Amino acid sequence: MNEPYANPEPPEFDEDRARQIIGKRVLVGVTYRDRDSHEVLRLEQFHGVVARASRKGWIVVRWSDDTERSIPPDLSKLEPAASGNYRLKSTGEIVVDPDYLSVWTVYPKKDP
Repeated sequence: MNEPYANPEPPEFDEDRARQIIGKRVLVGVTYRDRDSHEVLRLEQFHGVVARASRKGWIVVRWSDDTERSIPPDLSKLEPAASGNYRLKSTGEIVVDPDYLSVWTVYPKKDP
């Protein structure tokens, strides 16, 4: 996910909302698809606490082991999560009551 935001115009960024999500728990799902066939290449899920967020940078999610991952600074992609248990398909880990869900589809660049 550490790629430039793909949309020609980045989404509007609300600094107040960005401050409010710091410290909140987020569960992120990423589907990587083939650019031509749209076939799913791989699925990825991760979760953690929002460490920082800025218009010029990324929303940075810190895992429990202090590893950091980032997602583009599109606050509209953070949806409040319903209470409950969420099972990660790749690991079977259960995430209990995250604050937000964020789902992304990535189309990797074609090789030249």
